Amino acid sequence: MASVVVGSDHGGFRLKQVIKDHLEKKGHSVLDVGCFSEESVDFPVYASAVCEEVLKSDVPGILICGTGVGMSMAANKHHGIRASLVGDVFTAQATRAHNNSNVLCLGERVTGSGLALMIVDTWLDTPFEGGRHMKRVNMLDEL
Repeated sequence: MASVVVGSDHGGFRLKQVIKDHLEKKGHSVLDVGCFSEESVDFPVYASAVCEEVLKSDVPGILICGTGVGMSMAANKHHGIRASLVGDVFTAQATRAHNNSNVLCLGERVTGSGLALMIVDTWLDTPFEGGRHMKRVNMLDEL
């Protein structure tokens, strides 16, 4: 079973490969649901594939497109998904600690690979704090 599921469209394909290699070197088992080239594809297909696996297997998911916006919009259409578009390390930490984010969205065209890897590591390593934040997460899940 995967410890992280990743997906991208053509605009996020190269960054997805960098992230996937990084995670595997760190010992993560990565399920890559596509896409598998830079040929134009429809991002909602891959957002859905990642979200379905996150919900089924209770593993974190990472989605990448050109800006991250489309993937975050598509992912948040899935009940039980709390996708966060992140472009800095502080937000990566806060969205896990306070929002229990289960899908990280990144933009290849706006986030360099070095920063993206720091974001991914921070996001995966930060636990949900629970407590006072649990009420709000429950409210999100009830929408």
